[in-house]
Amino acid sequence: MTDTTDPSAVLAALIRCPSVTPEEAGSLATLAAMLAPLGFAVERPVFSDTGTPDVENLFARKGETGPHLTFAGHTDVVPPGDSGDWLHDPFAAAIVDGEMFGRGAVDMKGGIAAFVAAVARLEARGDLPAGQISLLITGDEEGPAVNGTVKLLDWATERGERFDACVVGEPTNRAVLGDMIKVGRRGSLSGEVRVTGLQGHVAYPDVADNPVRTVVAIAEALMADPLDEGTDRFPASNLEVTSIDTGNPSVNVIAARARLYFNVRFNDLWTPETLAHELQRRIDLAAGTSLLRPGRAAAAVEVVWRERPAEAFVTRDDALTQSLMAAIAEVTGRTPELSTSGGTSDARFIKDCCPVVEFGLVGKTMHMANERVALVDLEGLTQIYEAFITRWFAARP
Repeated sequence: MTDTTDPSAVLAALIRCPSVTPEEAGSLATLAAMLAPLGFAVERPVFSDTGTPDVENLFARKGETGPHLTFAGHTDVVPPGDSGDWLHDPFAAAIVDGEMFGRGAVDMKGGIAAFVAAVARLEARGDLPAGQISLLITGDEEGPAVNGTVKLLDWATERGERFDACVVGEPTNRAVLGDMIKVGRRGSLSGEVRVTGLQGHVAYPDVADNPVRTVVAIAEALMADPLDEGTDRFPASNLEVTSIDTGNPSVNVIAARARLYFNVRFNDLWTPETLAHELQRRIDLAAGTSLLRPGRAAAAVEVVWRERPAEAFVTRDDALTQSLMAAIAEVTGRTPELSTSGGTSDARFIKDCCPVVEFGLVGKTMHMANERVALVDLEGLTQIYEAFITRWFAARP
């Protein structure tokens, strides 16, 4: 039986489950077997949707009444890639020179292991505060994110669960443990612009319409003017054109179609709807004033917005943020930066249910070959979670 008070033992057991998204590979079963003896009631709902694989998830709760603190994370991992690039088997949890190697060591089985160990230690000492503690664990964070956290939250809400605060155990620290808490995330909006022209020979441009002329004008219009200057918690919103493609390998053929792809990481001055409206305005203006050739009609332009854009959000909950900051200072002596940097995470879904922050391990090696965690950091994160749990419940009315 795994010693749940030892985060390295918990992490090793989880790493040895090759749970490459969306495969469960025993990871949730292993976690459930560790949580049940700690008094957690464990359920493992499976969700399905058209065109996506079925995904197993886990919800475990300890306590029946009082304030409810939940920890969210995922046991699925990205593929390890070429095994020859690894110094050790990516699913062996080898420990070398004080570091544990393995896919998911920091993203984010290490965060789960530290939280389980923190609860186990508090329970063993008789110091676990009165109230409710739960874990929301998905197997779909690294995948389509369709049959994971969103549906797990809906499922829990329908069953009457109410959460007062959440910590997501993603690897938030850049250089050392305790240097950053994520208190929000920028939004993300992606789109595709399709421009249709008329294919022809480059030697006879009078009988062809080159869509590249318009797609280049649209790219310039999208990137020309800043979207905003940023806010107190967010940098300026930023749009990047990520690809322009005609699908045309020939140098003497004018392409019939051109495609432009872009992504915007935006702050809380925008919603996906208001941002899409502004970008559509820029596209329409550029398309209307950029002729395929002098004397020709404007190009045929279609904008396709990608599904499920992420909204920008920032958490302003002093009890949650200050309890975590105090715990970090207590263990590491550091004052963390409160940041909204980086990409998206499952916190974008959880924010609609309760205040949420993200704090986990140092993320230097996540998604890399030889992903690994320093055992001293794993122990440090466990101690931070212990102190945080105690402080958060004490701060509740």
